[in-house]
Amino acid sequence: MLKIQDITYAIDGRRLFENASATIPTGHKVGFVGPNGTGKTTLFRIIRGELALEGGEIELPKRAKIGGVAQEAPATGLSLIETVLAADAERASLLADTSEDPNRIAEVQTRLADIDAWSAEGRASSILKGLGFDDAAQMRPCADFSGGWRMRVALAAVLFSAPDILLLDEPTNYLDLEGTIWLESFLARYPHTVVVISHDRDLLNRAVGGILHLEDKQLTFYQGNYDTFAKTRAAKRAVQSAAAKKQAAQREHLQSFVNRFKAKASKAKQAQSRVKALERMELITPPEEAAKRVFSFPQPEELSPPIVAIENGAVGYDGPDILAELELRIDQDDRIALLGKNGEGKSTLSKLISGRLHSSSGRTIKHNKLRIGYFAQHQVDELNIDETPLQHLQSERPDHSPARLRAMLAGFGLGPNQVDTIVARLSGGQKARLSLLLATLDAPHLLILDEPTNHLDIESREALVQALTTYSGAVILVSHDMHLLSLVADRLWLVSDGRVIPFDHDLAEYRRFLLGTPAPKKVTEKQKPNKSKREQLILARTEVHKNEERLEKLNMMYEKLQEKLAEPKLYEDHNADDLAVWQKKFSEVEKALERAEGLWLAASSKVEKLENG
Repeated sequence: MLKIQDITYAIDGRRLFENASATIPTGHKVGFVGPNGTGKTTLFRIIRGELALEGGEIELPKRAKIGGVAQEAPATGLSLIETVLAADAERASLLADTSEDPNRIAEVQTRLADIDAWSAEGRASSILKGLGFDDAAQMRPCADFSGGWRMRVALAAVLFSAPDILLLDEPTNYLDLEGTIWLESFLARYPHTVVVISHDRDLLNRAVGGILHLEDKQLTFYQGNYDTFAKTRAAKRAVQSAAAKKQAAQREHLQSFVNRFKAKASKAKQAQSRVKALERMELITPPEEAAKRVFSFPQPEELSPPIVAIENGAVGYDGPDILAELELRIDQDDRIALLGKNGEGKSTLSKLISGRLHSSSGRTIKHNKLRIGYFAQHQVDELNIDETPLQHLQSERPDHSPARLRAMLAGFGLGPNQVDTIVARLSGGQKARLSLLLATLDAPHLLILDEPTNHLDIESREALVQALTTYSGAVILVSHDMHLLSLVADRLWLVSDGRVIPFDHDLAEYRRFLLGTPAPKKVTEKQKPNKSKREQLILARTEVHKNEERLEKLNMMYEKLQEKLAEPKLYEDHNADDLAVWQKKFSEVEKALERAEGLWLAASSKVEKLENG
């Protein structure tokens, strides 16, 4: 297991961890979450031994191999497949052994068989393919690829090397939706311990079974996926808040008595006893309110449809067309997600619609009053690092007062501490917020967002969903964040093989399509032909009654577990193991309750159908 015990660490005098502890059982898949800048990446560096602790210790299994992606694969002449295969140092060393000693040769061959060395190339190729590299790309040298693609190669290499403890820091930031879905599936099957820093809610719900939460310099381990963690934490905070409120009322009452009677001789003893009671009372601190994450998009006026139409369009980059036979229409109320692998043309289509590329043939018709906002990750990197957010905005709106500009920045979550800080010192999330503000400054009728959630934490992603939901312009989204797409998009366009076509299914079906999983078959109950309608009705009513009894029992268990989880003492450090057990029970009952409700609804529906039929 990975044991973090009473660790303390500070950077530039700022404490990131203070006597923090947590235990991650061997083989667990754990999501590591917490606000940006609180020390998650730093903890990975401590675990890898790159930083020395001020206090406490990290206990690792003996001879455990730790792996992670620190930087992109080097731009060498080695092919991608060779680069990934070289990540298994033991295999490479054994294959390079030129000993002529028969005993050594036998020893090497035995070990090669033990580590399944002969299937290595197939495994490496499969991982590269899952991350977006076809057979031809795998044979090309690393130097042919950009930094973002070489980050994928580095990820493929560490996955292939199969370390005992795999540490991944925001791995989906350089993946597309297809790569993200593949990685979710891979991590869920991974045979060793995984700790992944991620703000991707779907990945944290599908690929992990525990959440490690960093807050207020402390670490807390929760059993269950992200949604279970969010519910448990909300309940815990509600209990803590209620206990603090109750204690504050008690203290106020005791203090009031002391203030009234401390000068009266007849009440002096009682007043003194209440003073001692106040001194003995251990102060319960109410939970701090989470920093509010906001986006305030300016609303455009309504234009007559369509705002964009492309007729028999084609587009490329001074060469063969990348996309052709385009027949597309966009209205102001459209919410469109672009699906398809990297390199198929999603960004090309976005640039064509935004006017950054011109069609090589066909017609592109736009409303004459159309304003388009465009956000892409490269724009975050193109911000002036020596200017403050306020100065960026002053360049765009020189006629606005500083107070008005500050209010606009606050509308994107950039408060007083950030508006006068140069961009070089801002976090990735803060830079992304500034870029989003600049992209929406003119109240665009059409907003094109290419991977807008990179560097945004979960709360910021939820705020972005809310802003896009209330936004009255059209939206085109390219994102690896399935949660964002599922909540915002109502139309899906598949960009593939040089064409753009509607995908007439939902995102769940697209996910199954990518993973090669067949759609679930509809299960129908087989009824025996000799049963009369009356017999069927009796059986159905019996089923309803059984489900009602089951629901009653489960609801009682659910309420008791809620009461148990509301006990403040359960959240004390020495009760961590008990808390994990109770949280697991709560999660199991919650799932059972959901299943029971579904069965009861199905049985009730059947009774109603038989009674009315």
